Amino acid sequence: MKKGSYCVLFLVISLSVLFGACNAAGLKANFYKKSCPNAEKIVKNITQTRTAADPDTAADLLRLHYHDCFVRGCDASVLLDTAAGADPSEKQAFPNLSLQGFDVIDTIKTEVEKSCPGVVSCADILALSARDAVSFQVGTTIYSTDITSLLKIMHVSILTGVHGASSLILQFKKSMWEVLTGRKDGRVSLATEVIGNLPSPFSNFTTLQQLFALKGFSVKDLVALSGAHTIGLAHCGAFRRRLNFTGNDDVDPSLDSTYAQTLRSKCSTSPPDPTTTVEMDPAGSVNFDSDYFLILTQNKGLFQSDAALLTNSASAKLVRQFQRQKNFLDQFALSMKKMGAVEVLTDRAGEIRKQCRVVN
Repeated sequence: MKKGSYCVLFLVISLSVLFGACNAAGLKANFYKKSCPNAEKIVKNITQTRTAADPDTAADLLRLHYHDCFVRGCDASVLLDTAAGADPSEKQAFPNLSLQGFDVIDTIKTEVEKSCPGVVSCADILALSARDAVSFQVGTTIYSTDITSLLKIMHVSILTGVHGASSLILQFKKSMWEVLTGRKDGRVSLATEVIGNLPSPFSNFTTLQQLFALKGFSVKDLVALSGAHTIGLAHCGAFRRRLNFTGNDDVDPSLDSTYAQTLRSKCSTSPPDPTTTVEMDPAGSVNFDSDYFLILTQNKGLFQSDAALLTNSASAKLVRQFQRQKNFLDQFALSMKKMGAVEVLTDRAGEIRKQCRVVN
């Protein structure tokens, strides 16, 4: 399933547990039903088009949403540029320098503003686009009882081949989780608030648990959300210290030695080449699946924070449970819905930015 072939392969996911209670005050389903009825459709169409063209878009948007919610809550503060004469914004904090996907959010915001000026927040666009991009990467989701849809796709695949069928397949994709909307955009973004709130790839389990708990997350949420590392790329600096663990050219003992040599061959320069990237999931970083949890037990987790999940008995047990695709996807959906409600601004708090990069 790696590398995203859109062959006629059907992943049937039970959605009954994906929509658990997680309703922050002021957020609700279909918030824009009357004020901007096409908002979510615009977000989805642009997001999936961009993700189809560049599969790394899913990881970019998911990471943007994650980095946003852990600092000041899900208020789109991570999207703000530094204003003239102001303190550096979150974008300029070291952990955020490699963030990408801002252009996708800008494109969506422009189109939404054309349809409904001043109505849809950047924070909601970010939450929706992250969901839509990941849902696209997971693959085709079809209810097993939808016989008519199944027959249509099979018929098209026979007549036109796989590529002809793929466009029809996409029509039957289901969202992995429900995104409640109604967020407002924040007016404050400070680089100094990133360190200390955002977990890092160098964190041990105690630090991870503490930082996640501050946002209301359980160990189950921590492990499930770490599974986002099944897609995306990382720069050498995020894990290079594991290849020279004590400064004596020795490898972190919790890292598979063969995998470590592969990483060394890709990150051989000092300082690391900033253009060099490595797949976070060595089995392939395109499809969103449970492979991440398998490679963890093989000691091939790329980051120190990945390996840390095996150092606690409760989290290690969850790592084994999440090797089953359905267990992981179901819990990831619940945890993402929970994350999207962290410290949100609603009602009269915040604003609806005209442009996502600047306050009004």
